[in-house]
Amino acid sequence: MGLDRKKTTFSISDLANRIKAGDVAALAKGITLIESTLPEHAEQAFFLIEKCMPHRVESVRVGITGVPGVGKSTFIEVLGKQLTQMNKKVAILAVDPTSTISKGSILGDKTRMEELSKDPLAFIRPTASGESLGGVARKTRESILLCEAAGYEIILVETVGVGQSEVAVHSMVDFFLLLKLAGAGDELQGMKRGVMEMADAIVINKADGDNKKKAEAAKSEFARALHLYPPKPNNWIPKAVTCSASENQGIFEIWEMVTDFAAQTKKEGHFNKNRQDQNQNWFLQAIEDALKSDFYQDQKIKSRMAPLIDQIQSNKISPYKAAQQLVSEYLSGLK
Repeated sequence: MGLDRKKTTFSISDLANRIKAGDVAALAKGITLIESTLPEHAEQAFFLIEKCMPHRVESVRVGITGVPGVGKSTFIEVLGKQLTQMNKKVAILAVDPTSTISKGSILGDKTRMEELSKDPLAFIRPTASGESLGGVARKTRESILLCEAAGYEIILVETVGVGQSEVAVHSMVDFFLLLKLAGAGDELQGMKRGVMEMADAIVINKADGDNKKKAEAAKSEFARALHLYPPKPNNWIPKAVTCSASENQGIFEIWEMVTDFAAQTKKEGHFNKNRQDQNQNWFLQAIEDALKSDFYQDQKIKSRMAPLIDQIQSNKISPYKAAQQLVSEYLSGLK
């Protein structure tokens, strides 16, 4: 049974109006819609985003990454609570690792941020990362737009801190924060993966008790390492700092650093330039996603796929030639 276009348009318009009014349940429903992989939801999601885009508030988007166990959830909860106490609306888009067995979220961020999840000025959205690159949910960018339309002026995007997820998150935020632990043995790995080069700040967490001296030493090491990288195009000089999320020390100073970054880059025009570059990348990625989706949903392609795989496995045709053949058949069908 086909979609009732008039009814669908009306219901999505109503949903958009509720999101713009700050309705949390509507926001959650909207994000569920844009995360859906069902073809019939794609048009609805597009219409919803178009309705919401002109009503977005000016926001600051912060990416937060770090290996599991570094204390991301505690850090985000303490930071989020400080921001809501300043009467700021904060949205946390936390991308959970996906279980390879159950396909569901493993960590469940609402249970890890219990106090913040009860705060009326905070919105927490845990999303199973699925099979997308490095654990970043496929529709995180669209989720950011809906949150901004709902009036959330600070968007915190947490990554699982594995694989290439940092690269994807870096491409959709204004400020990129890397959480580290002193003496955890991941200093070299961080440099090797190039994450430090993307970071606007390196924060050594759990700088308390017996660990305080180690944290200060690590801060000095990272500060020296940061000087080895070429200057950033936006003229921002990345900083290494320490904090203790569990004891709420140094968190406010970290937020001051983020606001300094926003003020400096806006004044010099780099903030908006970065957003424009990100929108261009988003546009190109959307084209790739649309073409890929259309290709695999094509009935002719579906019918040809299995026979070609059989030929590849029996060495009757090379994977490259089979791919070229299938793409040619797809393109000829478009003419």
